Amino acid sequence: MTQVNIHTAKTQLSKLIEAALAGEDVVIAKGSQPVVRLVPIPQGRFKLGIMAGGLGTIPDFPEPQDEADLDAWEGAPA
Repeated sequence: MTQVNIHTAKTQLSKLIEAALAGEDVVIAKGSQPVVRLVPIPQGRFKLGIMAGGLGTIPDFPEPQDEADLDAWEGAPA
């Protein structure tokens, strides 16, 4: 574990970030009291398009609806 004071953290932030990304435990202290820990944010968990093609067809909302569908949507009596 690496523990540095705030002044050192300010001057060596890039180095400390690289250490945290490499898996090292980096703690920033105020005086001798630890106050924060640098941890990497996990990458690559979110993937766009994971359900692509699996939802079927969706309506084309800009296209006009036929009268029966429009009446049903507006709650007109059948």
